[in-house]
Amino acid sequence: MDKFLKELPNLAADKLVENKKYFAKLKKRTPKKLDLIMQDLHFKEFEKTDCLTCANCCKTTSPIFTEKDIQRIAKHLKMKVVNFIAHYLERDADDFYVLKTAPCTFLDLQDNTCSIYDVRPKACSEYPHTNRRKFIQLTNLTLKNTEICPAVFNIVEALKEKVPL
Repeated sequence: MDKFLKELPNLAADKLVENKKYFAKLKKRTPKKLDLIMQDLHFKEFEKTDCLTCANCCKTTSPIFTEKDIQRIAKHLKMKVVNFIAHYLERDADDFYVLKTAPCTFLDLQDNTCSIYDVRPKACSEYPHTNRRKFIQLTNLTLKNTEICPAVFNIVEALKEKVPL
């Protein structure tokens, strides 16, 4: 996994133009069953992919924290919301709350587990978003995630084989 993770940004960059063109065509001719196809590809990929061997998403990026996420996590940590925000979060360029630091403060780097897993942000629980409804609306995010998540890279490659355009 470590070797693939080191190569992933370059692999994703090499495929970026091809993938952008593919998704542009896919948007013009979206199959009616695209969401089902994506859910199937997602399921098959995660049968063989263990996030605990990677955790690259937690090591390199921050999820967006919604108000509900913040309240839930602060309560779990027995902190006041204002203190949780001050200690862990900052506003990004789009005015969303994100973590101040990477890797994620809540990631145990020894075993890649999350200390707030049961109350983690919605963005974490839905990551990498390849099995979400209305997938076609998430193609830009998916392109970005091919640089971060080996599973997303593999899912996109599988999609191009399953739905050639």
